[in-house]
Amino acid sequence: MSILLKSAKIVDAKSKFNGKTQDILIDKGKIQEISSNISDSKGKEKIILKNLHISPGWFDSSVCFGEPGLEERETLSNGSKAAAFSGFTDVVLNPETSPYLDTKADIIYVKSQKLPVNIHPLGCLTKEAKSKELADLYEMYESGAVGFYDFKKPLLNPNLLKIALQYVQNFDGLILSFPFEKSLCPEGQMHEGIVSTNYGLKGISSLSEELMLKRDLKILEYTGGKIHIPCISTEESVKLIKEAKNNKLNVSCSVSINNLFFNDEKLKDFDTRFKVMPPIRDERHQKALVKGVSDGTIDFVTSDHSPIDIDNKKTDFENSLFGSTGLESIFGALNSIFKVEKSIDILTRGKNIFGIKETNINIGENANLSLFDPEHKYLFTKENVISKSKNSCFINSNLNGKAYGIISNNLVKVLGN
Repeated sequence: MSILLKSAKIVDAKSKFNGKTQDILIDKGKIQEISSNISDSKGKEKIILKNLHISPGWFDSSVCFGEPGLEERETLSNGSKAAAFSGFTDVVLNPETSPYLDTKADIIYVKSQKLPVNIHPLGCLTKEAKSKELADLYEMYESGAVGFYDFKKPLLNPNLLKIALQYVQNFDGLILSFPFEKSLCPEGQMHEGIVSTNYGLKGISSLSEELMLKRDLKILEYTGGKIHIPCISTEESVKLIKEAKNNKLNVSCSVSINNLFFNDEKLKDFDTRFKVMPPIRDERHQKALVKGVSDGTIDFVTSDHSPIDIDNKKTDFENSLFGSTGLESIFGALNSIFKVEKSIDILTRGKNIFGIKETNINIGENANLSLFDPEHKYLFTKENVISKSKNSCFINSNLNGKAYGIISNNLVKVLGN
C-alpha cells in the first residue's frame, strides 16, 4: 500500500523534520520520502486533513477491553477500533477478563488477533488474581506478556511480591503492583475529604495508597528488579516515587487522566461516571500530579480505559462498579492541560519500560504514526465514544485537540478517510 500524507506538521523531537510541515510518502509500511512537496501520482492513497499534525504512534500503558468473557463491555476488535481512531498505535491490555489472562494459552489468544493496533497483553501476577500463588510467569513472558499484574487488586502477601521480583530478574520481567491497602477503607466510594464528609459517602484515604506504595518500594529496594506502579493519585505518592528514583530504584509509575483533569468536586452530584479507582482526589493532589507529570517523576499518563456495561455502572452509587472509558478523550484532555509538544512527549515516551520498540519520523523508519489536530476545540459528547460501553466521565467536558487516527502495520485507520 502506498500512502501520501499532504501538508502534515511533524511533532517529533527525535526527527530532523521536527516542527516542519511536509509531505510524507509511505510505501509497504515504511517512510520512503519526506519533502516539502511530493507529486500526487496515481496509485497512492492520499490523505489531506485540516490542520494535520503527525507524531510517532501514541502509547497507552493501561486499557481494558473485556474479551474474553466480558464482551458485553468491550471486544478486542471494537476496543482496537476505539484505540486506533483515538490515535493509539500501541496499548497495554490489562488481564481484566473472565477468566483472567493467567496462562500461556490466554496470552497466545490475545496475541493471535489481527488488529490495526498493537496490543501488548499483561498476564496476571497470581493465579486467578487471588493473591495466593504466582501464575506461570515465564511461560506467559515467552508467549508475549509484557508484564504481570492483578488488575487493581492489591497484592496482599508481601512475600509473593518479594519472590516475584526476584524470579523475573532471570528474564528481565516487569512486575506491576496496585498501591491500595483496602483494609483501611473496605467500603470506600470516593476520596476521603471535605466532599465525602459533607455528602455522607464513605471515603478512600490517601493513606491507603501511600502505605502500600511504601511497602512495595521497600521490597523493591531489598530484591532489586523492576516494578511499575499503575495509577498513583496522591501528593505523597509523587514524593515517594521521586525519592525512590533518586535512590536509583528501577521504578516507573503512571497516573490516570481522570486524576489530572478532574477533582472531587465532580462527585457532588453522585454521578457514577466519576466513580473510578483510584478515586478522583481533591485539588491539592490534582496539582501535585500535574507537576509530577511535568517534571518527569510520573512516567505515563494513561486513559485508564475501563468499559463497564450499563447494568453495572448506571445504578446507585454504592453498587456501581469503579471505572471510566477514556481512550477517545485522553488527547483532548491532556492537550487542555499541557502544550501540544508536551502532550505528544507524554503520549510517546517510555515504551521501552514495557519492552516495546520506540519509533520516530525519519526516512527508512516503519510508519507507526498518530494523526491529529491539536487546535480542534469541542464539547465531548456520548457520540464521540466509540467503545461499546459509554461510561465516560469526560462526557460534557470541553476538550482541546482531537485525534484523526493512525497509520500502523501498513494500515490506515483515519476518521472520515
